[in-house]
Amino acid sequence: MPVGPLPVSENRSQTSRSRRDNLQLKYQGRRSYGSLGPADFLGGLSVLSKSTKLFITCILSLCLSHGIALAAELKVFASRAIWTVLGEVGPEFEKNSGHKLNVIMGLSSEFVGRINGGEAFDVIAAPPAAIDGLIANGKVAADSKTNLARSGYGVVIRAGAPKPNISSVEAFKRALLNAKSITYLPVPGIPQLIERLGLKEAIASKTTMPNSDISSELVAKGEIELGVVAITQAFTTPGIELVGALPAEIQAYTNFGGAVSAASKAADASRDLLKFLKGPAAVRVIKDQGMEAI
Repeated sequence: MPVGPLPVSENRSQTSRSRRDNLQLKYQGRRSYGSLGPADFLGGLSVLSKSTKLFITCILSLCLSHGIALAAELKVFASRAIWTVLGEVGPEFEKNSGHKLNVIMGLSSEFVGRINGGEAFDVIAAPPAAIDGLIANGKVAADSKTNLARSGYGVVIRAGAPKPNISSVEAFKRALLNAKSITYLPVPGIPQLIERLGLKEAIASKTTMPNSDISSELVAKGEIELGVVAITQAFTTPGIELVGALPAEIQAYTNFGGAVSAASKAADASRDLLKFLKGPAAVRVIKDQGMEAI
């Protein structure tokens, strides 16, 4: 019996069912793909060659590892001299690298105690003696030690206050003896100089040595008359003025370096930060803040 064309209504019905079935297949395919991992997905693409699947797997792995790097947050212990530099260039590093910085400012002695006590960190920026001690204790990677900057010392006063004469060693000694109050930090350098000049006992009753790096702020507030501090602080602390550098015969310098924690989970990103601090943007800020890049 010859078979003729389907009636129009029957033909449309079949076409409609066919389209609906195709849409269901597409939807099911998308939904099932969403539940697959990369390996399952690649395994199911039997039409691809092994080399193509290997290439795609490598690309996915690279993307994944790059994503983890972008999420890194670096905990940085920094002496004030490097903390102020990071305050200027840190945002540029974050923008260019995708990493985030959590910078904590303090004295190196405080950081050494916290690190030896087991506190986690990624980078320390401090004087070499502190870093060398941490290397000896296995707390930082020896091959990551990096020289960054150095600063001489000078005398600061509150902005607008009369400037004493410190142009010679004798003038500097008179300025300290005549001052109503003095501040400097209890870190290697100035305390030894004061003792060498024979002034330790003479000025002891009017000297404040804070346990945190706030000598410049004490001068800015008018609580202390004279501060003997790293010159860089005169460039970075509002409300104070630099009287001048210490006389050349008694000038002292503090170097600052950096190193990466031996236990850092973001060692590569931490090393990138130290490289960045050796780069032109950071070096420019180091010089602008009264220091020398080393």
